[in-house]
Amino acid sequence: MTVQVPHNLPVEPNRFIGRARDVSELSALVRDERVITLSGVGGIGKTRLSLRVAARALSSFADGVWLVELARIADPALVVSELAEVLGVRDEIPGGLLDGLRVRLRDTRTLIVLDNCEHLIERCAALVAELSATCPHVCFLLTSREPLHIQGELIWRVPPLELPDDHHPDADSVLLFVERALAAGARGVTESMDDVVRLCRELDGLPLALELAAARTGLLSPGRIADRIGDRFNLLTVGDRTAPARQRTLLATVEWSHDLLTSKERVLLRRLSVFAGLFDLGLAERVCADDGLLRAAELLDLLGGLVDKSLVLHQGASGRYRLLDTIRRYAADRLEEAGELARLRGRHLRVICEEMERCYEGGSLDRRMPWPERFAYFVRGRTLLGDCRIAIDWAVRSRVPGLGLRLARAALAVLAVRGDLGESVGWHERLLALDLDGVPDDVVAVAAGALAYGLELGDELERAEELIVRSVEGQRRHPYTHWLGITYGVALTVFFRTGQSKRALGYLEELEAAASAHDDPFNLATARIAQLNLALFQGRLRRAQRFGEEALALARQAGHPWTQARALTHLGTVAEAAGDMEAALSHHASALPLLEGMDNRVELARCHAQLGRVAAGLGDHAAARGHVATGLELSRNAGQRRGIVRALMALSALAGTQDDLEGAVLAGAAATALRESIGQFGTPGRVQDMLGLARERLGEGRVALLWARGMEWPPEEVARRVLGSEAGQGPLPAAVGPAPPYGGLTPREREIAAMLTRGMSNRAIALELVISSATVARHIANIMEKLGFEARSQIAVWAAEHGIDTQRT
Repeated sequence: MTVQVPHNLPVEPNRFIGRARDVSELSALVRDERVITLSGVGGIGKTRLSLRVAARALSSFADGVWLVELARIADPALVVSELAEVLGVRDEIPGGLLDGLRVRLRDTRTLIVLDNCEHLIERCAALVAELSATCPHVCFLLTSREPLHIQGELIWRVPPLELPDDHHPDADSVLLFVERALAAGARGVTESMDDVVRLCRELDGLPLALELAAARTGLLSPGRIADRIGDRFNLLTVGDRTAPARQRTLLATVEWSHDLLTSKERVLLRRLSVFAGLFDLGLAERVCADDGLLRAAELLDLLGGLVDKSLVLHQGASGRYRLLDTIRRYAADRLEEAGELARLRGRHLRVICEEMERCYEGGSLDRRMPWPERFAYFVRGRTLLGDCRIAIDWAVRSRVPGLGLRLARAALAVLAVRGDLGESVGWHERLLALDLDGVPDDVVAVAAGALAYGLELGDELERAEELIVRSVEGQRRHPYTHWLGITYGVALTVFFRTGQSKRALGYLEELEAAASAHDDPFNLATARIAQLNLALFQGRLRRAQRFGEEALALARQAGHPWTQARALTHLGTVAEAAGDMEAALSHHASALPLLEGMDNRVELARCHAQLGRVAAGLGDHAAARGHVATGLELSRNAGQRRGIVRALMALSALAGTQDDLEGAVLAGAAATALRESIGQFGTPGRVQDMLGLARERLGEGRVALLWARGMEWPPEEVARRVLGSEAGQGPLPAAVGPAPPYGGLTPREREIAAMLTRGMSNRAIALELVISSATVARHIANIMEKLGFEARSQIAVWAAEHGIDTQRT
């Protein structure tokens, strides 16, 4: 049976021609080399070759082959974000995406194709070096006009296509040109092969140049094309003589193709360069047309002409278009030369802002619209995020924070539902740092609340508190909006988390009153969920359930699946606390399809972990294992360490219900270690209860060793051992065989054993040996396991009996 390897490689648009040796050798190398860079001039075919090799390598990378297109990224800081977006990694805390990528990739056999690295070379080099060092089974295939120059990089210089000669008149360059010309509708191409050979030689076998020339054969014969290209090359020789010949040739080819356009086609092409990637006719009309050089009614025909001439690609059924990177960069230079850059960038910012606001209003606010229609707005907003980045960059560069803040606010509705606010934090910080004179107070106030929202999720509570107070005060001075309700919700969380319950309750009362008065069921549901959490904390389960039922009814009235899912998962938590596991299972299961539809992998992983814990409590171990494994995988793929902690806690509970106390201890320890790594200290009550039972049955020494192992092992290793072990069988069988000298203790362990004879605490030992208390604890756990002891006092007695002291190590 063929195993389907996950990937996002595009279907080849036409037949791949030539490069048989390159493909064969690279296909073998990519399986073993960690980093391969396909280097060569623009237009030489690096991208197409990389995709061909990647497709042939699918069977060698069980965890996926992933293409990351960097051509549209201008800011080096976004390279990590682009890779995270492709892999589905979410920003757990602002600036933490790289940690998420390590979690996602650390234990996988994955091939990552980074395409068009040259303008981001330093950041790409740093990222590849970092991930190569920490993710031992991840391989990279890159395309760039220059190598990364990092350790372990194999540089593959991509040559031009083979040129024809007397012995090989049907060289690869000839075959490519002829096939593409025939596809473009040319006639008689094969009857003028001498001219074709001459043209291929003139173009140095560069694939992009050949394809652009082939697109013109419907109007010009190969001989006339060759004549005109030859003239253009003569002109270019008096230009930049320091540029490589092939680079001059490609520029000449693109410029020649550009010169064959009508004047209006040239205007449209240069204006299309403002888009980040994909765009549709409607956006092109609003951004590129005006009442001067271009009219909106002309754009469809002009766009069709650019598609026919291979300067714009049409994406088929989606109805969207894009520019090749080489063409986009050339067109951007022409836009600046024409003096239109500021005007078109400003128009792009305005149009994308208006479009995202339309998506926000349609997807989030219009309760009268059926959800499938509202969801279409949400999906539309997701496709515009690349243009949002470029537009906000321009807002910062051109110092127009008003439009930028409006755009960031509208985009927040998409990012929040996806569980991905890290980028929003950066946007708001940069925009709020500008001169805000002239920006409406309510826009600034909402932006402060949006920034606080992201900061709270990143545990920057002090900054979040200052901003949220300012945001609420600023919005109170204006008529109520949906955003004020959301800001109140953030304020509740911030003040409850900082222990300021009285202030939090005050905001809760304001939220309930304002949302009720303005018929805002979305935010009123948030108030009910906050009241549920408070009642649950106080142990008032019936009251918590009532608030949960009211929250669910309000969420359904609001008609937004995300709010419904939040209400359902909270109801599930209440039911579990009340011991009604069947109801808990039903609530969580009802939330699953809602979260799947919104692509919120963070909350989806949480829901699976909760379902795993509940199913384990009901004795349905098979279902529990499936949910725990799914939750763990989702969190790992999204780079969410908190999600992995929740999955490990559910795994510990599952192991406990299967009488696998060793697995329960391992999973609990792994969860604790990961919690501590993200600044969450203390052992949850459930883990403490489990440890008490484990010590009774397994002994303190065995539990201490298991705990030390779980604290050290990667979460994936713990999950594999626990999920892969039979119920009641520990994953760490006790060692057997003849006892080695000194019980097999290492010199450091004998040194610590001697210190125990002096009655020293872990902290005292740590200070004397200049190591951490946790390291001391692990050594003691190892000693207990090796000697079969259950208490440190036994170690002290044994050390004294064997004459071990600090001088005999």
